[in-house]
Amino acid sequence: MVHAEEGTRVAGVWLAIASPLLAAALVGHGPIHPDMSQQMGVIADGPVRWAIVHWASAASLSLFALTGLIVLVAKSRLTEAWWTMSAWGVLTIGALWTMTTAVAEATVVATAAAAGDTPTFEAWWAFSEGKATGFMFLALAVAVIAGNEAQTARRATPAWASYVAVVAGIGAFLGWPLGMWFGITVGSFIWVAASLVMSLWTLWFGLRLALTAVSQRSEVEPAAGVQ
Repeated sequence: MVHAEEGTRVAGVWLAIASPLLAAALVGHGPIHPDMSQQMGVIADGPVRWAIVHWASAASLSLFALTGLIVLVAKSRLTEAWWTMSAWGVLTIGALWTMTTAVAEATVVATAAAAGDTPTFEAWWAFSEGKATGFMFLALAVAVIAGNEAQTARRATPAWASYVAVVAGIGAFLGWPLGMWFGITVGSFIWVAASLVMSLWTLWFGLRLALTAVSQRSEVEPAAGVQ
């Protein structure tokens, strides 16, 4: 039990650090233009900014992956059901997939755009787009985790906030293919906005997990001392 509480606290701390990093990266990233040549121009106009945004994104996604691993090992209430255990596993894999995209965009993609190297840009953009599919499933995993939080009696955030996160997670999951696969401009805006709301909820969720675990531990320690 102590191991589970400590794991929950540590996972909450890392999630609370990862979430604002992701939110900042999303604001700096903005919607993706459906036309690749125009998107290349956007990156070429600010390759250093693009690199910084994606290094921040890579750091954030690495911490999301770390959070998922800690939650899975801790065996706390967060993974009591098969669907929540699966969701944390999917979140971890999705974060790792997307983290490789962020690194590629911070290095090869930004450099190719700045140099006007279209063949290299197109090749690595295709790689990045494929690996970024992992973010769809990260968002879907957050929706499942938030949905479980909304229904449990031991919820860390209010039910209404968790339901908002469910909608945001589904919106991010659907917005990505609408913008990237079907070239619908509004889809990219939906992806950015929904992902931003989702990251604000994970920040709140992470803080609550950390603080709740600490308060539970402080209640147990005096009792142990009396014995």
